Amino acid sequence: MSIKIGILGYGNLGKGVEKAVKQSPDVELEGVYTRRNPADLKIDSEDVPVRSAKELENGREDIDVLIICGGSATDLPEMTPKYAKLYNVVDSFDTHANIPAHFDNVDKSAKKGGKIGIISVGWDPGMFSLSRLYASAVLPDGKDYTFWGKGVSQGHSDAIRRIEGVKDARQYTIPVESSLKAVREGKNPELSTRDKHLRECFVVAEDGADKAKIENEIKTMPNYFSDYDTTVYFISEQEMKKDHSGLPHGGSVIYSGKTGDNKHVIEYSLKLDSNPEFTGAVLVAYARAVYRLNREGVTGAKTVFDIAPAYLSPKSGEKLRAQLL
Repeated sequence: MSIKIGILGYGNLGKGVEKAVKQSPDVELEGVYTRRNPADLKIDSEDVPVRSAKELENGREDIDVLIICGGSATDLPEMTPKYAKLYNVVDSFDTHANIPAHFDNVDKSAKKGGKIGIISVGWDPGMFSLSRLYASAVLPDGKDYTFWGKGVSQGHSDAIRRIEGVKDARQYTIPVESSLKAVREGKNPELSTRDKHLRECFVVAEDGADKAKIENEIKTMPNYFSDYDTTVYFISEQEMKKDHSGLPHGGSVIYSGKTGDNKHVIEYSLKLDSNPEFTGAVLVAYARAVYRLNREGVTGAKTVFDIAPAYLSPKSGEKLRAQLL
């Protein structure tokens, strides 16, 4: 019996979830839900209906898990608690400072409806979070470092596009190699924000735009660029399409600890051709866990810390023990 998945939102992440469903033998896509006009939305899955998001509000859609593919700034804080009363849900909420409050809101809603809501699923938060937990549990006398990139930051790219005179932009987050090397060697350096990452910005300016003004606005933008060494390159639309059309990302969690007089370094790394497609694949794996746990009577909000690894795999416990243990 297949697990019936609904996708709410069909941007880059929703499309990534759709691709992951197609590769999962025990999962099927039951419907895509959109706030746009459903008739205007074309999806890649044949014979899968596109419905209005309003259809979800009656709580009677024939889905086992709803994967909510909205933005963390305004969509998920409202949508995940709302739908957790009606369906088992998974989201990718990634505003780290607000995770505790989001968890509490989803927990109350999911428990009222007898459902499960797994929040903050992806690679960071998500897979990187697990790496930090495992390493610190094994080596309590130690320190973790997280490096992101080289990869496209969609939020930072959007912030540049909002500057007057900018037609298009991509921003790459890049680890500082000397800092990365020191951490991998177990030196446990004290690193500032500027010490850990560089930012490279590729910008297509409008005709006649003041490029010096744009560059200054980027480099002095608080919370985005002012705390980093930032380089701005102005390029043509053709160069943007040719060289910067993808959404790669990745990074590393490195933990340096010791037992007695001996040092140990643990590293978990990702190199992703497509950030949204990989995140979509993680969401589908956790949707499988949601379905299984809810059938066991579990309710409320959960994070990746609460889910046993075996619940993520389509393989039986017997196969996992024989093939992977």
